[in-house]
Amino acid sequence: MAKIMRQFRPVQPPTLQRASAQNAYRYQEYMPSKCLVNDIACYWTSEYDGKGIAPASRVIPDGFVDIIVNLGATSVKKGAFLTGLMRTYEVIPLTEPQSLIGIRFYAEGAARFLRYPVAMVNGHHPNLEDIWGKEADEVIEGLLEASDTAERIAWLEQELIKRLWMDDPADQLLLTSMNYLYEYRGNLSMAALAEKVNYSERTLRRTFQQQLGMSPKELGRIIQFQGLLQMLAMGTRTSFTDAALQCGYYDQSHLIKSFHTFYGVAPSKLVSPDRANR
Repeated sequence: MAKIMRQFRPVQPPTLQRASAQNAYRYQEYMPSKCLVNDIACYWTSEYDGKGIAPASRVIPDGFVDIIVNLGATSVKKGAFLTGLMRTYEVIPLTEPQSLIGIRFYAEGAARFLRYPVAMVNGHHPNLEDIWGKEADEVIEGLLEASDTAERIAWLEQELIKRLWMDDPADQLLLTSMNYLYEYRGNLSMAALAEKVNYSERTLRRTFQQQLGMSPKELGRIIQFQGLLQMLAMGTRTSFTDAALQCGYYDQSHLIKSFHTFYGVAPSKLVSPDRANR
Protein backbone atom coordinates (compact mmCIF):
# COMPACT_ATOMS: atom_id res chain seq x y z
CA MET A 1 0.00 0.00 0.00
CA ALA A 2 1.25 3.49 -0.81
CA LYS A 3 2.38 5.66 2.04
CA ILE A 4 -0.25 7.96 3.53
CA MET A 5 0.79 11.48 4.47
CA ARG A 6 0.94 10.93 8.19
CA GLN A 7 0.92 14.61 9.10
CA PHE A 8 -2.79 14.67 8.25
CA ARG A 9 -4.71 13.63 11.33
CA PRO A 10 -8.40 14.32 12.06
CA VAL A 11 -9.40 16.80 14.74
CA GLN A 12 -12.64 16.61 16.68
CA PRO A 13 -13.94 19.37 19.02
CA PRO A 14 -12.87 17.75 22.32
CA THR A 15 -9.24 18.04 21.16
CA LEU A 16 -9.63 21.80 20.77
CA GLN A 17 -11.91 22.38 23.75
CA ARG A 18 -9.98 21.05 26.72
CA ALA A 19 -12.15 19.61 29.49
CA SER A 20 -12.35 21.63 32.69
CA ALA A 21 -12.11 20.18 36.18
CA GLN A 22 -15.89 20.47 36.52
CA ASN A 23 -16.61 18.79 33.22
CA ALA A 24 -17.66 15.17 33.69
CA TYR A 25 -17.20 14.39 29.99
CA ARG A 26 -13.89 12.83 28.93
CA TYR A 27 -12.57 12.13 25.43
CA GLN A 28 -9.26 10.41 24.69
CA GLU A 29 -7.48 9.21 21.54
CA TYR A 30 -5.01 6.31 21.20
CA MET A 31 -2.62 5.51 18.35
CA PRO A 32 -2.90 2.19 16.48
CA SER A 33 -0.02 -0.25 16.10
CA LYS A 34 2.41 0.11 13.19
CA CYS A 35 0.72 -2.60 11.12
CA LEU A 36 -2.56 -0.65 11.10
CA VAL A 37 -1.33 2.94 11.07
CA ASN A 38 -1.89 3.30 7.31
CA ASP A 39 -5.58 2.49 7.69
CA ILE A 40 -6.57 3.70 11.15
CA ALA A 41 -6.07 7.23 12.44
CA CYS A 42 -6.83 6.39 16.07
CA TYR A 43 -8.96 4.57 18.59
CA TRP A 44 -10.94 6.83 20.87
CA THR A 45 -13.02 6.70 24.02
CA SER A 46 -15.86 8.95 25.12
CA GLU A 47 -17.01 8.83 28.75
CA TYR A 48 -19.72 10.65 30.66
CA ASP A 49 -20.84 9.56 34.13
CA GLY A 50 -24.10 11.51 34.00
CA LYS A 51 -23.40 13.34 37.24
CA GLY A 52 -21.35 16.43 36.44
CA ILE A 53 -21.47 19.23 33.92
CA ALA A 54 -21.43 18.00 30.33
CA PRO A 55 -21.73 20.23 27.28
CA ALA A 56 -23.47 18.81 24.25
CA SER A 57 -21.20 16.54 22.22
CA ARG A 58 -20.27 18.20 18.93
CA VAL A 59 -19.16 15.98 16.03
CA ILE A 60 -17.75 17.54 12.88
CA PRO A 61 -16.86 16.32 9.37
CA ASP A 62 -13.28 15.06 9.23
CA GLY A 63 -13.15 12.83 6.13
CA PHE A 64 -13.01 9.67 8.24
CA VAL A 65 -15.29 6.70 8.96
CA ASP A 66 -15.94 5.35 12.45
CA ILE A 67 -17.08 2.12 14.05
CA ILE A 68 -18.58 3.05 17.43
CA VAL A 69 -19.22 0.55 20.20
CA ASN A 70 -21.57 1.43 23.05
CA LEU A 71 -20.19 -0.41 26.07
CA GLY A 72 -23.38 0.28 27.97
CA ALA A 73 -25.81 -1.02 25.35
CA THR A 74 -28.62 -3.25 26.60
CA SER A 75 -28.39 -5.43 23.47
CA VAL A 76 -25.23 -6.85 21.93
CA LYS A 77 -26.86 -6.72 18.49
CA LYS A 78 -27.30 -2.96 18.82
CA GLY A 79 -24.05 -2.38 20.68
CA ALA A 80 -22.03 -1.19 17.68
CA PHE A 81 -22.76 0.91 14.62
CA LEU A 82 -21.02 2.71 11.77
CA THR A 83 -20.86 6.37 10.83
CA GLY A 84 -19.92 7.32 7.29
CA LEU A 85 -18.55 10.55 5.87
CA MET A 86 -20.26 13.60 7.32
CA ARG A 87 -21.08 16.70 5.31
CA THR A 88 -21.92 19.00 8.21
CA TYR A 89 -21.65 19.12 11.99
CA GLU A 90 -23.95 17.44 14.48
CA VAL A 91 -24.65 18.39 18.10
CA ILE A 92 -25.67 15.51 20.38
CA PRO A 93 -27.06 16.35 23.85
CA LEU A 94 -25.49 14.35 26.69
CA THR A 95 -28.39 13.53 28.99
CA GLU A 96 -27.52 9.99 30.06
CA PRO A 97 -24.30 8.26 31.16
CA GLN A 98 -22.33 6.86 28.25
CA SER A 99 -19.23 4.80 27.61
CA LEU A 100 -18.12 4.54 24.00
CA ILE A 101 -15.06 3.22 22.21
CA GLY A 102 -14.47 3.95 18.54
CA ILE A 103 -12.21 3.13 15.61
CA ARG A 104 -11.50 6.01 13.21
CA PHE A 105 -10.61 4.75 9.72
CA TYR A 106 -9.07 6.67 6.87
CA ALA A 107 -11.91 6.79 4.34
CA GLU A 108 -9.83 5.35 1.51
CA GLY A 109 -8.90 2.28 3.57
CA ALA A 110 -12.15 1.65 5.42
CA ALA A 111 -13.60 -0.68 2.78
CA ARG A 112 -10.76 -3.13 3.43
CA PHE A 113 -12.32 -3.74 6.84
CA LEU A 114 -16.00 -3.06 6.18
CA ARG A 115 -16.13 -5.17 2.98
CA TYR A 116 -18.47 -2.57 1.49
CA PRO A 117 -17.80 0.83 -0.09
CA VAL A 118 -18.04 3.72 2.34
CA ALA A 119 -20.69 5.20 0.02
CA MET A 120 -23.13 2.55 1.29
CA VAL A 121 -22.75 3.78 4.89
CA ASN A 122 -23.15 7.53 4.36
CA GLY A 123 -26.35 9.11 5.60
CA HIS A 124 -27.32 6.41 8.09
CA HIS A 125 -25.85 4.40 10.97
CA PRO A 126 -26.09 0.67 10.22
CA ASN A 127 -25.44 -1.77 13.04
CA LEU A 128 -22.10 -3.51 12.82
CA GLU A 129 -23.96 -6.82 12.62
CA ASP A 130 -25.45 -5.67 9.29
CA ILE A 131 -21.89 -5.42 7.94
CA TRP A 132 -20.00 -8.22 9.69
CA GLY A 133 -22.87 -10.56 10.54
CA LYS A 134 -22.45 -12.78 13.60
CA GLU A 135 -18.75 -11.89 13.76
CA ALA A 136 -19.82 -8.50 15.11
CA ASP A 137 -21.27 -10.16 18.22
CA GLU A 138 -17.92 -11.79 18.96
CA VAL A 139 -16.12 -8.46 18.68
CA ILE A 140 -18.58 -6.70 20.97
CA GLU A 141 -18.56 -9.50 23.53
CA GLY A 142 -14.75 -9.38 23.63
CA LEU A 143 -14.87 -5.65 24.32
CA LEU A 144 -17.40 -6.10 27.11
CA GLU A 145 -15.28 -8.81 28.73
CA ALA A 146 -12.09 -6.70 28.64
CA SER A 147 -11.13 -5.11 31.95
CA ASP A 148 -9.81 -1.76 30.68
CA THR A 149 -9.16 0.39 27.60
CA ALA A 150 -5.76 -1.18 26.89
CA GLU A 151 -7.30 -4.66 26.72
CA ARG A 152 -10.14 -3.40 24.53
CA ILE A 153 -7.73 -1.84 22.04
CA ALA A 154 -5.59 -4.99 21.98
CA TRP A 155 -8.73 -7.04 21.23
CA LEU A 156 -9.81 -4.64 18.47
CA GLU A 157 -6.38 -4.77 16.86
CA GLN A 158 -6.43 -8.56 16.86
CA GLU A 159 -9.86 -8.63 15.21
CA LEU A 160 -9.09 -5.88 12.68
CA ILE A 161 -5.90 -7.54 11.48
CA LYS A 162 -7.93 -10.69 10.75
CA ARG A 163 -10.34 -8.66 8.61
CA LEU A 164 -7.84 -6.93 6.33
CA TRP A 165 -8.80 -7.44 2.71
CA MET A 166 -6.51 -7.10 -0.30
CA ASP A 167 -6.69 -3.88 -2.33
CA ASP A 168 -8.19 -3.76 -5.78
CA PRO A 169 -7.24 -1.31 -8.59
CA ALA A 170 -10.02 1.13 -7.68
CA ASP A 171 -8.68 1.31 -4.15
CA GLN A 172 -5.21 2.19 -5.43
CA LEU A 173 -6.50 5.11 -7.48
CA LEU A 174 -8.51 6.33 -4.52
CA LEU A 175 -5.53 5.95 -2.18
CA THR A 176 -3.18 7.86 -4.49
CA SER A 177 -5.73 10.63 -4.97
CA MET A 178 -6.34 10.95 -1.25
CA ASN A 179 -2.59 11.12 -0.58
CA TYR A 180 -2.41 14.19 -2.82
CA LEU A 181 -5.43 15.77 -1.13
CA TYR A 182 -3.76 15.27 2.26
CA GLU A 183 -0.41 16.57 1.01
CA TYR A 184 -1.98 19.75 -0.38
CA ARG A 185 -4.47 20.11 2.50
CA GLY A 186 -7.37 19.84 0.10
CA ASN A 187 -6.16 22.75 -2.03
CA LEU A 188 -6.15 20.97 -5.38
CA SER A 189 -8.52 21.63 -8.25
CA MET A 190 -10.08 18.67 -10.02
CA ALA A 191 -7.91 19.39 -13.05
CA ALA A 192 -4.72 19.47 -10.98
CA LEU A 193 -5.61 16.27 -9.12
CA ALA A 194 -6.48 14.47 -12.36
CA GLU A 195 -3.15 15.50 -13.86
CA LYS A 196 -1.21 14.23 -10.83
CA VAL A 197 -2.84 10.78 -10.84
CA ASN A 198 -2.88 10.62 -14.66
CA TYR A 199 -6.60 9.89 -14.90
CA SER A 200 -9.47 11.89 -16.36
CA GLU A 201 -11.59 14.11 -14.15
CA ARG A 202 -14.59 11.98 -15.07
CA THR A 203 -12.88 8.80 -13.86
CA LEU A 204 -11.87 10.51 -10.63
CA ARG A 205 -15.39 11.71 -9.91
CA ARG A 206 -16.84 8.29 -10.65
CA THR A 207 -14.31 6.53 -8.40
CA PHE A 208 -14.92 8.91 -5.49
CA GLN A 209 -18.70 8.70 -5.85
CA GLN A 210 -18.73 4.91 -6.10
CA GLN A 211 -16.29 4.34 -3.25
CA LEU A 212 -16.92 7.27 -0.90
CA GLY A 213 -20.22 8.78 -2.01
CA MET A 214 -18.60 12.20 -2.11
CA SER A 215 -16.83 14.20 -4.81
CA PRO A 216 -13.10 15.03 -4.59
CA LYS A 217 -14.00 18.72 -4.41
CA GLU A 218 -16.34 18.29 -1.43
CA LEU A 219 -13.91 16.05 0.40
CA GLY A 220 -11.12 18.51 -0.38
CA ARG A 221 -13.04 21.29 1.40
CA ILE A 222 -13.37 19.10 4.50
CA ILE A 223 -9.65 18.26 4.42
CA GLN A 224 -8.83 21.95 4.00
CA PHE A 225 -10.88 22.83 7.08
CA GLN A 226 -9.35 19.97 9.05
CA GLY A 227 -5.89 21.22 8.09
CA LEU A 228 -6.67 24.53 9.78
CA LEU A 229 -8.00 22.78 12.89
CA GLN A 230 -4.81 20.70 13.04
CA MET A 231 -2.75 23.87 13.19
CA LEU A 232 -4.96 25.21 15.98
CA ALA A 233 -4.73 21.92 17.88
CA MET A 234 -0.92 21.92 17.69
CA GLY A 235 -0.84 25.28 19.46
CA THR A 236 1.74 26.84 17.16
CA ARG A 237 2.77 30.47 17.53
CA THR A 238 1.26 31.27 14.14
CA SER A 239 -1.65 33.71 14.29
CA PHE A 240 -5.06 32.44 13.28
CA THR A 241 -5.04 34.72 10.23
CA ASP A 242 -1.69 33.38 9.05
CA ALA A 243 -2.79 29.78 9.70
CA ALA A 244 -5.93 30.35 7.63
CA LEU A 245 -3.85 31.78 4.78
CA GLN A 246 -1.49 28.81 4.90
CA CYS A 247 -4.52 26.51 4.56
CA GLY A 248 -5.78 28.34 1.48
CA TYR A 249 -8.41 30.59 3.05
CA TYR A 250 -7.72 33.82 1.19
CA ASP A 251 -11.26 35.14 1.58
CA GLN A 252 -12.80 35.85 4.99
CA SER A 253 -16.32 35.01 3.83
CA HIS A 254 -15.06 31.62 2.61
CA LEU A 255 -13.47 30.97 6.00
CA ILE A 256 -16.59 31.98 7.95
CA LYS A 257 -18.81 29.88 5.69
CA SER A 258 -16.59 26.83 6.29
CA PHE A 259 -16.77 27.30 10.07
CA HIS A 260 -20.55 27.59 10.01
CA THR A 261 -20.92 24.56 7.71
CA PHE A 262 -18.42 22.23 9.34
CA TYR A 263 -18.31 23.42 12.96
CA GLY A 264 -21.56 25.28 13.51
CA VAL A 265 -19.99 28.39 15.03
CA ALA A 266 -18.15 31.51 13.88
CA PRO A 267 -14.32 31.44 14.09
CA SER A 268 -14.45 33.99 16.91
CA LYS A 269 -16.24 31.44 19.12
CA LEU A 270 -13.35 29.02 18.82
CA VAL A 271 -10.28 31.23 18.53
CA SER A 272 -9.23 33.50 21.41
CA PRO A 273 -8.67 37.20 20.60
CA ASP A 274 -4.95 36.99 21.42
CA ARG A 275 -4.52 34.02 19.04
CA ALA A 276 -6.47 35.77 16.31
CA ASN A 277 -4.34 38.93 16.49
CA ARG A 278 -0.98 37.42 17.43
